[in-house]
Amino acid sequence: MFAQTALRLCHFTWLLVIGLLLALNGCDDKPSTLERIKEDGVLRVITRNSPATYFQDRSGETGFEYELVKRFADQLGVKLEIQTADNIDDLFSQLGKPGGPALAAAGLVSSQQRAREVRFSHPYLEVTPQVIYRNGQQRPTEPKDLVGKKIMVLKGSSHAEQLAELKQQYPGLDYEASDQVEVVDLLRMVDEGQIDYTLVDSNEVAMNQVYFPNVRVAFDLGDARDQRWAVAPGEDNSLLHEIDAFIDQSRKNGTLQRLKERYYGHVDVLGYVGAYTFAQHLQERLPKFEKHFQAYAREEKVDWRLLAAIGYQESMWQATVTSKTGVRGLMMLTQNTAQAMGVANRLDARQSIMGGAKYFASMVDQLDDSIKEPDRTWFGLAAYNIGTAHLEDARKLALGEGLDPNKWLDVKKMLPRLAQKQWYSKTRYGYARGGETVHFVANIRRYYDILTWVTQPQGEGNQVVDGNLHVPGVDKSKPSQGQDSGPL
Repeated sequence: MFAQTALRLCHFTWLLVIGLLLALNGCDDKPSTLERIKEDGVLRVITRNSPATYFQDRSGETGFEYELVKRFADQLGVKLEIQTADNIDDLFSQLGKPGGPALAAAGLVSSQQRAREVRFSHPYLEVTPQVIYRNGQQRPTEPKDLVGKKIMVLKGSSHAEQLAELKQQYPGLDYEASDQVEVVDLLRMVDEGQIDYTLVDSNEVAMNQVYFPNVRVAFDLGDARDQRWAVAPGEDNSLLHEIDAFIDQSRKNGTLQRLKERYYGHVDVLGYVGAYTFAQHLQERLPKFEKHFQAYAREEKVDWRLLAAIGYQESMWQATVTSKTGVRGLMMLTQNTAQAMGVANRLDARQSIMGGAKYFASMVDQLDDSIKEPDRTWFGLAAYNIGTAHLEDARKLALGEGLDPNKWLDVKKMLPRLAQKQWYSKTRYGYARGGETVHFVANIRRYYDILTWVTQPQGEGNQVVDGNLHVPGVDKSKPSQGQDSGPL
């Protein structure tokens, strides 16, 4: 009896050992985070919908963070899937959830508090927190000058952490941390005098300051800090090690430097070109391209002077220019647009004008039939600049405000809202620089008015003129008539 009991106990012990071994072996076989991503074929990334991180324009998806993380996904050989967070707190809470994003790429700065929630990668961009004030107001020069002022920053941001620490030293310092705004909203609020100060990282100031003429940097609040990607906490370092290797490689091969130069190394100066310069270019540059504008405008049933005005706004009638975003040529076509329009060489003026004419005509054709001329032309110009998707978002915002979504005067009031979080968060396609589009259309209309006047005798009306721009006997000294009708 004792022997049988001992035998059964031995047998049970042996089964227990085998079970433990199998369990341990099963743990060894559990795929790592990196292996799961490669097996799924998808890298899920969470970010912010802002100009410094991720947004959509007429070139498609873009932004510093997007371009960098897209290169990482390509290196892994997987598809990139982007998710945008409503606010920074939401971004951290979503990270690492089952089926959710494995990586946060959102211009994040590491801190002791955040290090308890996530793990950070090697740094890829150095930024400095800056206090922003409005030109014409007394400039603050040190932290104590912030006391008693109206200050707003992003909720959950490193800037909110900075102010919380500063408040311990200066109890009279008050600020609002809001999750209803983005950086562009904060800069606009300072520009318009709605708040006294805000804190913004230096890279985003450099990118956006040109659009806010009253915005100025008061002083740097602390030392430069590093932006990093973040992954969920845990002992699985497979993805983090791969990210670190990618960032190190991107620094060595110049990828990081090229992206920095593209997004932060230049500023675009918007607005009207001086009348004197335009008059010079009418004489010196346009004659070289005028026949191409006329020929392809006839093919696409577009007023050639409108086509020429687009070309001037895009490149000042220069055939070989390339922008920081990669659009090229006289009509500044993206690579995808050029291919779709049958343009083999974007730097060839004839091909560029052909592509621009076809693309503009296609934008007009895609508009809703309810949009009539002359508004249809202005909507077509807006679509040429911002794309039909964002334009539809603006039309829906106009409808929601009781305005006419088929009238340019109403919709152009809505376009700047696409850069304000309280509005673009309600749209289908998110953030867009709608204010730029309003300037784009206004500039082209101005150039078109001048071209219309100088190419026809006074009193002829608004019909298309097929003759040469430099018609003998036409008085070119009179100002533009400023037509509000436009080509049909």
